[in-house]
Amino acid sequence: MTRHRHLVFVLGAALAAAAALASRQSTPAAAAAQSKAGVPATQATPEMPGGMPGMPGMPGMSGSPGTAHDTAGAGPGTGAAADGAMAHSHMAMGPHMRMTAQRPRTADDERRADALAHTLRAAIARYRDVDLAVASGYIQFLPRIKQPIYHFTSRRNALLAEVSFDPARPTSLLYRPTPGGGFELVGAMYTAPRRFAEDQLDRRVPLSVASWHQHVNFCMPRLTALATADWHRFGLAGSIADAKACAASGGIFHPVVLGWMVHVYPFEREPAKIWAQ
Repeated sequence: MTRHRHLVFVLGAALAAAAALASRQSTPAAAAAQSKAGVPATQATPEMPGGMPGMPGMPGMSGSPGTAHDTAGAGPGTGAAADGAMAHSHMAMGPHMRMTAQRPRTADDERRADALAHTLRAAIARYRDVDLAVASGYIQFLPRIKQPIYHFTSRRNALLAEVSFDPARPTSLLYRPTPGGGFELVGAMYTAPRRFAEDQLDRRVPLSVASWHQHVNFCMPRLTALATADWHRFGLAGSIADAKACAASGGIFHPVVLGWMVHVYPFEREPAKIWAQ
């Protein structure tokens, strides 16, 4: 198994483990504690990567071969998140999350952001029909794992995002599952190369309006240890966040897991919600 395939496999396993941990911890007592602390139950699960769209050359992962909606795919792009990570204003700087510094807002930035949102809204409106999105090459990532928001990723758009930026061409579409097995289009994700400096990201989406983020400091258990890995310690929600501790635990350390990404919710009315992370 190649290193990239290993990484995708383990990231998928980490997401599954996070979902399982959340399920075990969702007791009435835990829910009451979360409520008392003011933490919505849907946000209690640590953020884990839910899509690998943005790392060129990264192989996909196969889901069940049933319908188009049951085919998992990881295009070569920057990844996205799961289990509450798409809730507005949920992301924050931490041991496993790097976010761009907010810049002073200018009128020009606001105009640029409004134009981006307008272009994106018009470009993806037709993908309210998820079947059309799938037919256009957007592939659902990890369909078997229950998530509040699913990423449908275009391999082609992910590759193009490595060398250019088109606001009408997002790397991923974000869908909320609906009762009855349907999907509601709620937003999209842009990606950028991991090598980009903040000035380069700002030229794509202004940093005074939105925060780009990267998943960092990932201690990956070795493939032979997956079955017994302690996901309280490993992964993007684990306690291990440096190379020395990872090596001591027998893991493989990745200082940067994927490239830069930013979420956009163009159907919202308020700018703060349009660019919420």
